[in-house]
Amino acid sequence: MEDRPRTGAENGRLWGSRARDWADCQEVQCRPLFEEVLTRCAVGPGTRYLDAGCGAGLAAKLAADRGARVAGFDAAEGMLAVARSRVSHGDFRQAELEQPPFATGTFDVVTGFNSFQFAADPAAALAQAKRVAKPGGTVAVAVWGTPEGMEAAAIARALRPLLPPAPNTPGPFSLSDEGELRDFAARAGLEAIETVEVDCPWHYADLETALRGLSSAGVSVRAAELAGAEAVDRIHRETLAPFRRADGSYRVGARFRCLLTRA
Repeated sequence: MEDRPRTGAENGRLWGSRARDWADCQEVQCRPLFEEVLTRCAVGPGTRYLDAGCGAGLAAKLAADRGARVAGFDAAEGMLAVARSRVSHGDFRQAELEQPPFATGTFDVVTGFNSFQFAADPAAALAQAKRVAKPGGTVAVAVWGTPEGMEAAAIARALRPLLPPAPNTPGPFSLSDEGELRDFAARAGLEAIETVEVDCPWHYADLETALRGLSSAGVSVRAAELAGAEAVDRIHRETLAPFRRADGSYRVGARFRCLLTRA
């Protein structure tokens, strides 16, 4: 593990810089996904629950509301600060995805919402999720759905012209194919249980809210550092334009795929 490349410091800096905007305007868009996965995993009173790459902690908050004993880890201290404010009794720690700071066989349910594929070593990250799960526990791997025909895919890809080429770096849709996702889990020694598809349309009350949410993502922060915040906002305004509704709000179709597995 010590010789593997690390991404946590840079990702933590980028994703933590606008954590409150992310929590208020963008993370909330995934609430239907979080709720569906928690229900499928039977998260309830007494469940030992861990969210790997927990972000601002909304999934953990929803699990805690169901009575679970929650924990999470993330590279971004800014995100963890929000998570701790949401779940004061949760156990939130700063760490790389490949090195969860928890004992082997601790959790009944481990989730990774759009996180494992962005680790420096995705296979190692998933293997570690399996390690900290109890034998027979559930590990849920949630990723973007198939991009073809998905409205949000255009927005997710919109900033490419502002960013330098990133060879050998997995993109946001690298595990969207169900076969690839199942192979990824099988290589970690996880037994597939079922695949769940969840629609999570993005709703923004107005353009300002949409720009706050989209610009808070780590990739947007990096693009703003390279090309300026106005360039990022301009691209987002152009990409959002087709999704503006008569009342000035925006609705962008998005969907996710989650593979539930048994450790």
